[in-house]
Amino acid sequence: MLLVFICVVTFVALALMPPPRRITFLLEWGTVPANIFDAHRPLWQQLRDPALLRLVTALFIHVAWLHLLSNLLFLMIFGIPAERALGSVRFLVLFLLGGVVANLAGAISLAGVVRPIIGCSGAVSAVLGSYVSLFPRARLGLVLPLGFYLEFVRVPAFLLIGIWALLQLLFSYVGPSYGGYAWWTHVAGFLFGAIFALTSRGAIMRRMRR
Repeated sequence: MLLVFICVVTFVALALMPPPRRITFLLEWGTVPANIFDAHRPLWQQLRDPALLRLVTALFIHVAWLHLLSNLLFLMIFGIPAERALGSVRFLVLFLLGGVVANLAGAISLAGVVRPIIGCSGAVSAVLGSYVSLFPRARLGLVLPLGFYLEFVRVPAFLLIGIWALLQLLFSYVGPSYGGYAWWTHVAGFLFGAIFALTSRGAIMRRMRR
């Protein structure tokens, strides 16, 4: 998956950077709430500001392996079936637009904060919201190590989503000393994904009938 590849390459590149350069990169390409909204400028002018591009670039930036791994693991688990249902183009729109909406909500909730919001958690939340709307009663098959054996089990999708939410909460406490964290990014992303899937049902049905 191209999205996974971009996130991994960016993570490796950041890991190889000297710390001062890494922090500069985060401030340049992460979503810095203080740079997104300025109380002294009209909103319509700010909506044309190139700084809004950071709402997109921030999605591909991770500086902690736990953050990266949890996001990409759940992106793969829920993203593959969601992409099959939505189609590649619509899924890409869901990921990018959902991530932008999530980061925008995070920037509003952290207005004035100079630490960047980074990572694709908001976009993954959009994918999870879309998956729940498309497959509300789904159970996912997983292979789990039980002692010396690998056991295939089927678990409710909502259980895995709950585990992902706990991992995000854990990261908020043990994550890096820089980078903003806002639960509103997850809430906004999840709601956007759910609405996106519901409004796409007609197109999905037409696509599946081909």
